[in-house]
Parts: sequence; C-alpha cells; structure tokens
Amino acid sequence: MKQPTPAIVPHSAVRPLPRWALLLLCAAYVLPGFIGRDPWRGADVTAYAYMQLLAQGQTPWLTPLLGGLPPESDGLLPYWIGAWALQGAQGLLPALLAVRIPFALLLVLTLWASWWGIYALARSPGAQPVAFAFGGEASPADYARAIADGGLLALLASLGLAQPSHETSAYLTQLCATALVFYGLAAMPRHRWWPWLALAAGLTGLLLSGAPVLALLYGLGGAALCLWAAEQPQPQARRAAWGVLALTLVAALLSWQLGFWERRALWPEVEKDASSLARLLVWFTWPAWPLALWTLWRWRGRVWARPLQRHLWLPGWFAVCALGAMLLSHPADRALLLGLPALAALAAFALPTLKRSVSALIDWFTLLFFSASAIAIWVIWISTQTGVPAKPAANVARLALGFQPEFSALALGVALAASAAWCAVVVWRTGRNRSALWKTLVLPAAGTTLCWLLLTSLWLPMLNYARSDAPQMRAVLALVGRPACVHVLGLDRGQYAALQVYTGIPTRPLTAAAPACPWLLEADAATVPERRRTPLAAGEWTPVERIGRPTDRHDALVVYRRVEP
Repeated sequence: MKQPTPAIVPHSAVRPLPRWALLLLCAAYVLPGFIGRDPWRGADVTAYAYMQLLAQGQTPWLTPLLGGLPPESDGLLPYWIGAWALQGAQGLLPALLAVRIPFALLLVLTLWASWWGIYALARSPGAQPVAFAFGGEASPADYARAIADGGLLALLASLGLAQPSHETSAYLTQLCATALVFYGLAAMPRHRWWPWLALAAGLTGLLLSGAPVLALLYGLGGAALCLWAAEQPQPQARRAAWGVLALTLVAALLSWQLGFWERRALWPEVEKDASSLARLLVWFTWPAWPLALWTLWRWRGRVWARPLQRHLWLPGWFAVCALGAMLLSHPADRALLLGLPALAALAAFALPTLKRSVSALIDWFTLLFFSASAIAIWVIWISTQTGVPAKPAANVARLALGFQPEFSALALGVALAASAAWCAVVVWRTGRNRSALWKTLVLPAAGTTLCWLLLTSLWLPMLNYARSDAPQMRAVLALVGRPACVHVLGLDRGQYAALQVYTGIPTRPLTAAAPACPWLLEADAATVPERRRTPLAAGEWTPVERIGRPTDRHDALVVYRRVEP
C-alpha cells in the first residue's frame, strides 16, 4: 500500500536529545575561534580595521574609508555593530574580544533560529509521519523536536560553516539574517508575532549587510508560499502573503533609497570553473547535501501535492537562492554559506526515511574520517613540540618560515577534554542504544566540532602565524620604528587593514600635497605592477628591504627610506 508520507516513525524513535549535551556541543562549536585568535587575512581583518576607524571617529559612519577605499560590501551593519561594541566596552574589555562578542551572539542566534525554523516545518501537516492503525506513532511535538535536533546537528556538521561563522564580517550578519527570515516564513502559520518580528529583522539585516537581492528573492518566494502552501484558511493566507510582500517591498525601497541597487553589480561575471564549483559544493556543504538529495528523492511523491508542502519548498527555495548566488557572486563559498540552514533543514527530513544500512555507513565513514583527522592534528602538534616524528615538524618549518612553536597548558587541557569527549561519543554510538532520529548526525556534528576545537587550541599559534598579517607587520614595525607617518603606494584593503590593526602607524598617500614622511611602503611592483600609480622620483627614495609574508613570499611590501638632501 502506498503511504501518504515516507516517514514511518514510532514513538520510541523520538526520544529527546539531552538538552545539556546539545548546549554543550553548541558552546564547544561557538566559543573556539572567537577567543584568542588574531584577525586573519581577508574579510576578518579588513572589517576589524573599518570598525576601529568608525569607533575612533576617523571616518564617516555612512561612507567609511580605509586608505581612501570604501568597503567591498555595500552593507554597513557589521561595521556599525563592531564599532558600537568597541565604544561600549572601551576600557572594560580588550578591543578584539569586545568586537567578537556581538558576532558570537549572532552565531548563537543563527543556531537558535535554524532550530526553531526546522521545528516549525516539522509541525506542518504535510511533514507528519504515518499514523499507525493501533497507535504508537510519534506525537507531533516530539517528532518535530527530534527533526529539529537532527537539523541543528546537520548544520553544525557542515564543513564550510566553521571559519566564516567565526569571522567579524558581513557574511556572518547575512547568515544570521537569512536564518531569521527562514524561521519567520517557517513559523508564520503557527505563531502570531514572533515570525513577523524575525522576518522584519532578517530582511532589514540582509539589506544593511549588503544582500538586497537575496532579501527580495526570499520575500517574494515567501509570499508565494503563503498562498500556495497554505496551512491556514485562504483569507488568512492572503493577508500573510500581502504582509510578507509589503515587508519585502519596504526593504527593496529602503535599499534603493540608500543607493545599494545602483552600486551593486547585478550582472556579475559568471565565467567560473565548473569543476572548482563542484568541489566547493561537495565539501563545503558536507554532509548536508547527500541527505538533502535523499530527502527530495524519498519525498518526491509529496513535492507537487496540493497545497505545496512547506517543509520541502521553503528550504528548497532558500537552497536554490544560495546556489544562484554561488554562481553569480564572489567569493562563491561565502555565498554558499547562506544556504546551509536550508540544506540542514532538508537533511533533517531524510532522517525518518534512512535505512539502517545507510545510517551505519554514515557512522563508519564519519568515525574513520574525523578520527584520522584528529590523530593527524595531534601528531603534527606533538612533532612541532618535541621533534618526534621529525617529518611533520620539518614540513611546518618549510611552509611557515620563522615559526616558533608555543606551548599552552590551557590549550592542551581543552584539546585533551575534547578528545576524551569524542571517544565517549564514539563508545555511545557504537553501543547498543535505542534508536533515535537524530543519532545518525551525532558523530558528524561531534567530529566537526572536535576538529575545529583542536585546530583553534593546539594549532592556534601556527594558524595565527600562517593566516594573519601579524608576522609581516611586526617585521615592518621593527624596521621603521614608530614614525609620525608613512607613505603608502599601491596597497589593497587587506594591507591597509593590517597596517591599521597591527602597527597603528598613520598612513599618507604619496602626493605633493601630503605631509612628508620618512618612510614609504609599496606593494611589491614585481608581483602586482598594476598597483603602482605614481612613479617614484629619482633620487628621492632608496629601497631598504623587501618584507614578505612567511607563508607567501610573493605577497610582499617594499620599504623605502627618504633620501635626505
């Protein structure tokens, strides 16, 4: 007999995941990466530099400039958040920690909104499991909680979430705003005020974070679903659709008034390497994407049912928007980041349909992969500390010239505790335990958290040395001292940001009107000749040293000293 839904779930399969375990896992995922880490190259250090300038009143709030360059993103919200945090915590907390606290809360809000959005979808009528003839099926509330737990585990297990979600940049604010919009549209048929507040906050956050196109697409798709996936009487569904459409149009109008539409490239270059995009899609969204495809296959009989099934179409629409953004924008991985909550939601609905053999395959693959990764992290760390085995330490010394290993008893203790917890989870999962829907994703989520925690504890000094500009800027500072100013020529945003964050030396353009400075820093013209805009006057400057990054000697600054007459 053909079942009305592929989900056949007894009550015994929806036993709750202990809240203390879930909260501890989330804390172990959120906190590492926000504590003790230098701002890494790219969006992280650049955003922090803009925040510093705004907090110090050195640049306008509506048109911030760093070295005369505006931010790459139109969205100013993340810079405002960081600047407000710096001003509010001045003298109370270290500046970098003060900036990261609100962004850590944004990540927590992302996880919260994703859980509740998946819970609301699992409570929808089309998502319910088969009702047994003599009872014993899972209750709607217990079933929805188990699905939401599985969806949150799938989100934490996504390999691409770890680094971008711990950066103080526009990408995290866009992710949080996307999760809020997702929750608002998912919970709208069940609640009165909270979904509307989340939807308004999410659309505004997307707009002010530089993603007005996604705000418009999410809103239009949500309005259509209010009509075609109606779980309410038609008059209420139409009112909800008009309300979502009104909020979307207000956000689009505000974006137009702020000039975001004019400044944004609506038709970017689409000539991207298909193979690299395919690799990115495979590893960045693992393990959510195979489970999401399995969901679409097993629930295929319900995809075109009337009314449309909200638990399939809403996350599907968000995932399609993220895939389109990946193809049409740069960087592709940060665009794909916004689709992870939706893919995790789709992955969660695969759990009631998985066969035991498939679940066991996922468990064993995850166990081998993350155990091997953790062992490799430990072996390389031990090698750098003791020299045994010698090959890993030699490779680190070759790749990171000048790196001196550091020992931290606190980092070692955290890493040992995390490894012991992983062993306990493995023992529990391989033991004889009663079935639960979320059990298949426990090892992937725990393994991803373990590796992220080991990297940000044992490997943190090594990663700070390799991924930040601190070593290069320390070398510059040791050479030039602390002059009143330095001239700069051909620097990009990242290099300006590194000078601002790590040296604090005021910079001046190399123009006749600028005050004379004793030193000049130029981006190495041998590697980036297009950056040199003004030829150096003959006999005015003498080259002193070329300072490259320890892990990329081609990314260098050439230091010149002014020739005294």
